[in-house]
Amino acid sequence: MTNEAVQPYQRIVRDVREKIISGQFTGGEKLPSTRDLATEHRVSPGTVQRALAELRSAGLIYSHQGSGSYVSELASNTDLDPTARAIKALETQVEKLAARLDRIENRLDD
Repeated sequence: MTNEAVQPYQRIVRDVREKIISGQFTGGEKLPSTRDLATEHRVSPGTVQRALAELRSAGLIYSHQGSGSYVSELASNTDLDPTARAIKALETQVEKLAARLDRIENRLDD
């Protein structure tokens, strides 16, 4: 499935899930704020809230009103070995670089 076929909130869910799996976000760690995630993903705060709700229902994160959202301890204890985590982290970086390249190419085409 291409990025264009995925809803914006699903891209956020996938991004956060991959960061948890790769170890970039660890158990108990506070996630970036809704505003920061909205800015990073170029979406509205409501879209981020929808993504966070899905992550909560999947048991990957938990939230405290007024404090923020945090990575669940159980979510960060995956069965991936260090090599698999490293590969996943590299895949995430390649996806981000590809997306940045697409944005740059689109600006040059304008």
